[in-house]
Amino acid sequence: MTTENKPYPVTLKGELTSPPGRWQWIFKWLLGIPHYFILYFLGIAAFVIMVIAFFAILFTGKYPKSLFDFVLGVMRWYWRVSFYSYSVLGTDKYPPFSLDPDPNYPADLDIKYPEKLNNGLVLVKWILAFPHWVILWLFGYVLPFLVIAAAICQLFLGKYPEGLFKVVLGMQRWMYRVYAYLEMCDEYPPFKFWEDLGIGLAV
Repeated sequence: MTTENKPYPVTLKGELTSPPGRWQWIFKWLLGIPHYFILYFLGIAAFVIMVIAFFAILFTGKYPKSLFDFVLGVMRWYWRVSFYSYSVLGTDKYPPFSLDPDPNYPADLDIKYPEKLNNGLVLVKWILAFPHWVILWLFGYVLPFLVIAAAICQLFLGKYPEGLFKVVLGMQRWMYRVYAYLEMCDEYPPFKFWEDLGIGLAV
């Protein structure tokens, strides 16, 4: 469990482009095709590596650093494309083709590398995360409607309502913390939504 004086090891950054383009979101499905193509194969590779890492953690309590960095890079790439496209619509800046951190891009992801992981815990994390799975299931139904609302606001009002952005970003942060918990950290994801959700701040 996390404590108040110990930051959670997963940091999701999302900075809202202001003002957003009124029309760009209409064409992002087309502009995102090169990323979707590459991420398809990177996702397959990441899955294989996660299976290997599962057994490494089970028998040694260590997530090999090179494998950890690759999986983190794929997650980071996916988050940038998600933030740009139809999971958030938070920026019109085209995502970089890179696994590495990029402080100049408005979306980023970082997970602190764990020097040691609990061998046995890796077997039961998916069960322990059950309350979170229920919440993420609900998010899966609500989030598309919120992003559609954001697109309509951008089209007709030329802006992304701050409150709506906070909700969408909070859902994304919650999801990435749960995904990271399954194999990349032992700290149980907090049931928190609103803290540190200021526009332009890491959350």
